[in-house]
Amino acid sequence: MTQNNEFKWGLIGPGRIAQQFAQAIQADFVGELHAVASRNRTRAAEFANQYGAAKVYDNYPALLADPDLDAIYIATPHRFHFDLIKKCLLAEKSVLCEKPLTVNQAQADELFELAEAKGVFLMEAIWTLFLPVYQIAKDWLVEGKIGELQTVHSTFGFNQPKSEDDRWLNRDLAGGVLLDMGVYNVTLSDWFVNQSLKHNSQNLPVFPEKIQAMGLVGQTLVDELTMVNMQYPEQKFVQFSCSLNSKMENSLWLCGTQGRIKIENMFWGANEISLYQDNSDEPCQIIKQPFAVNGFEYEIAEAEKCIQAGLLQSNRASHAQTRHQMKLMDEIRAQLGITYPFAGE
Repeated sequence: MTQNNEFKWGLIGPGRIAQQFAQAIQADFVGELHAVASRNRTRAAEFANQYGAAKVYDNYPALLADPDLDAIYIATPHRFHFDLIKKCLLAEKSVLCEKPLTVNQAQADELFELAEAKGVFLMEAIWTLFLPVYQIAKDWLVEGKIGELQTVHSTFGFNQPKSEDDRWLNRDLAGGVLLDMGVYNVTLSDWFVNQSLKHNSQNLPVFPEKIQAMGLVGQTLVDELTMVNMQYPEQKFVQFSCSLNSKMENSLWLCGTQGRIKIENMFWGANEISLYQDNSDEPCQIIKQPFAVNGFEYEIAEAEKCIQAGLLQSNRASHAQTRHQMKLMDEIRAQLGITYPFAGE
C-alpha cells in the first residue's frame, strides 16, 4: 500500500485512546493527523506537537469549520459521543467515533438517521473487527475448519483500582463494565454467530432468542461484573463475562462440532490465532499476524476507503450492526437494572 497523504483527520479528545489513533496514523497506507481539538488548549497543543498535527483548536466549532478536514475521529468518554457526533454530522463532517458509539440504541438510531439525511459517513470505531486474525477466523468458519459453530465463549476482566472519581464507576459518565469493556464481548460474539447462520435470507443481524444476564451492581449503580448467556437460532450459544473486579483469561473461543478456534489473550487486540481439530488439546495451526503499527491502522484505512468511495457506512461495521448491538446491550442493562438518567432512561 502507498501512503494516503491526501486524507486529513481532525481529532476530538486527545487522551489515552487518541494516542493509539495518532500512533497508528503513522502507518504508510493511511492519511495524516491534521488538527487536534480540546477545550484545554495546552493539552491539545502538546498532543499536536507530539504527533505532528498542523493545527490546534481550543473549541469544537472551530475544528468543525476547518475546510481541510476529510473526517473527524472522536476519542472522548462515551458519555459525550452523542452530542459530539451530532455536531459533526450537522457540520457535514464524516465521523469515526470510539466504541461504544452511544450510550443506548435510541441515541444511535437518531445519529444514523441524521447521517443518512445529511449524506455523511458515520462508523463506530470497533477496531477489533478489522484486525487480520479476525478475517482468518471468519475464513476458517466459512471453510468449515471447526464444523458447525455451536458456542462462543469470551472473558474480559481486570482488577481496576476502585475510585468513585474514575469514569468506570461514574454513573454520570455512563460508567460500568458492559459499555466500556463488555462491548467487545457483545460485538465480536454476535458478529461471529451471525457469520455462521445459514438461514438469514435478509442478511441482517439476527437478535438472540433468549438473553440471560446477571452481575454485580455496585454502590455507584453501575455494573462492576456482568455475565451473559445468549441463545440464537440454529442452536448457537454465546457466553461471556466482563469484570472490573478480577483479572480473567481474556481470550475468545469459537467451538464447533469438529474443532475450536482460540483468539489469544487479549482477544480484542490479538495478533495470534490457533486452530484445534479432532478433539486435540494441541493446536494444529497457529498464525501470528504482527500489526503494521498497533492495530488501529486497519479501521482507519477502512474508514478512509469508505469515505473516498462516497459510502455512508462500512459493510464490516454497518449502521444496522451497531444498532443491533446497542439493542443487545440495552437489554442486558435492563435485566441488571442499570439506567443512565442523562440519556432519558
